[in-house]
Amino acid sequence: MNPENLIELAHYKMPFGKYQDRYLVDLPEYYYTWFKQKGFPEGKLGMMMQQMYEIKVNGLEELIYKIKSQYPAPKLKTRPKK
Repeated sequence: MNPENLIELAHYKMPFGKYQDRYLVDLPEYYYTWFKQKGFPEGKLGMMMQQMYEIKVNGLEELIYKIKSQYPAPKLKTRPKK
């Protein structure tokens, strides 16, 4: 995983549900375990959640917290207006 992806992961927020607008790193491990068993969403969110699951089960959350505090959130890519 490249550094830009780790920075994005550190600042990525849950877009829906019970944990909407919370950073993925702040979600409880059991939430990721449930998705691991039932299936992660497709697309970018699912990929980010799978990566965060691996980080959490390996006890590496502090790495993500450190990245989040030391590096600014990446700029959001927006679509041009028509």
